[in-house]
Amino acid sequence: MGSIADNLGGVTRLIQKATLQAGRKPGSVNLLAVSKTRSAEELREAVAAGQRAFGENYLQEALDKIEALTDLADIDWHFIGPIQSNKTRQIASAFSWVHSVDRLKVARRLSEQRETDLPPLNICLQVNINNEQSKSGCKPEELPELVSEISKLPGLSLRGLMAIPDPDQAEPALRASFHRLANALNELKQTCPTAGPLDTLSMGMSGDLELAIAEGATWVRIGTSVFGKRVPKS
Repeated sequence: MGSIADNLGGVTRLIQKATLQAGRKPGSVNLLAVSKTRSAEELREAVAAGQRAFGENYLQEALDKIEALTDLADIDWHFIGPIQSNKTRQIASAFSWVHSVDRLKVARRLSEQRETDLPPLNICLQVNINNEQSKSGCKPEELPELVSEISKLPGLSLRGLMAIPDPDQAEPALRASFHRLANALNELKQTCPTAGPLDTLSMGMSGDLELAIAEGATWVRIGTSVFGKRVPKS
């Protein structure tokens, strides 16, 4: 692979092409660079190339990078990993987005611990769209009640849904999974019109971003195609 700047250019062009092929408005799909295990120096390269939104899975690693990059303006930090209840205070303080809220207890803690001088914390509800035993996320049928309760919490802005479908599915089944998530969001817009913006579908990664965009993704989470393969430490 080329430099991070070259990689970002290639991914951006692929997103733009898929957006147009889906008949969607240019600029309606955002790139979230998944930067877990990547160094602060690599993120600096990405920022220099114009990238501003980064997705982190591991809290302490993310906090170290946030501290190392405080001299850079306008970085948009997204937490996309599983959330332990005892880590919510730091997540609520350090991030502008959380894509992986899967239960009311976590949402309540994020609400209580978000400083009042900060803008509302943007959250997505993670949905276990294929009901996999090994995956986090609420069940699709739990969404209406969960959305109803979370919409009452201060300090949060409920933006939409996130899912990580089973990557081993055949392409038609994978696309159907994305379609189900998009349908779930549309149903929530109808049944819970005051719950929040509900304008976000966080779905799609390097191998399936075109399918996700065709089904309405607004954030695609891309790691290896941006930063290259991880080099094992010696």
